Amino acid sequence: MPQQQANPVTNEQSSALVADIRRWGLELGFQQIGIADVDLAAYERRLDRWLDEGHHGEMGWMAAHGRKRSRPQLLHPGTRSVIAARMDYLPPDATPVESLLEQPERACISRYAVGRDYHKVMRSRLKKLAQRIEKALGPIGYRVFTDSAPVLEKPLAEKAGLGWIGKHTNLLNRRAGSWFFLGEIYTDLALPADEPVRDHCGSCRRCIDICPTQAIIAPYQLDARRCISYLTIELKGSIPVEFRAAMGNRIYGCDDCQMVCPWNRYAQFSGEDDFQPRQDLDAGDLVELFAWDEATFLARTEGTAIRRIGHERWLRNIAVALGNAPTSPAVLSALQARIDHASALVREHVAWALQQHPH
Repeated sequence: MPQQQANPVTNEQSSALVADIRRWGLELGFQQIGIADVDLAAYERRLDRWLDEGHHGEMGWMAAHGRKRSRPQLLHPGTRSVIAARMDYLPPDATPVESLLEQPERACISRYAVGRDYHKVMRSRLKKLAQRIEKALGPIGYRVFTDSAPVLEKPLAEKAGLGWIGKHTNLLNRRAGSWFFLGEIYTDLALPADEPVRDHCGSCRRCIDICPTQAIIAPYQLDARRCISYLTIELKGSIPVEFRAAMGNRIYGCDDCQMVCPWNRYAQFSGEDDFQPRQDLDAGDLVELFAWDEATFLARTEGTAIRRIGHERWLRNIAVALGNAPTSPAVLSALQARIDHASALVREHVAWALQQHPH
């Protein structure tokens, strides 16, 4: 959105405007709206330490863009406030994660990815919210984001009072758990910021203890290089052998730390049709998913977040899951069918998987 001259809004008007923005946000399907200022200095120092320790792995984009990630006014000049929003995504009809993990012949896909790509849904709603503000005020300078640019989403949401960053480094809300997406509107409006909420993790360490690969190396510290979400989505090459058995049947992301969090007893199911699970992705049979050629993969994952990993990594991930699955003629046959695959990456993981099934 082109930068406009900042709208002069009095304190009284801005408080009323924020109330309106919250109401409009709820009408558009968001569950909560908060306002943050743009001072992220403390988070910037934490980010620098995390990057210096190499915990971002191959996610070079986390270190790119200079200070734009931690200084909103550099990313979008003129930004004075950030409108932060959250939207529940847990689909009521999806197979529970706990159940999937007990069915090693089925694929466990992170619950956020079994429906339509959230980027499209969130960006569309955020743009509508910004346009609703413009309808009331006239043109403003703004830009909307949903995990789509160098933005410190969780810190901004924490500053906006939407929750606190838990020991697993996800945002937690006392009334909604963590099964929600985040999005932001950077704006030149000077809006009164909300107060952050207190950390309520206490002495609980369930997320730390459950992590299959021990990626949460200390409370509030994640080594992404060990995280199954990173290994199955962000990592482009070979999955380190030391983590393959621990991946189990998780072929895209991992929800274990959310699954065991006590605050998720208060999580609300999503009412969004777009987030409802697609039949092939909710609890798919590993052997059947492994048989998809590239055209089928592209067709079945069209409009989803899964498509971004591509067919090669899809096969890589499923090969690992098949290596962890119970030995059966169907599993062995599926792996044998890919043993001469054109991709060296796929061949390597298929060979490893077959080694897990003495025959």
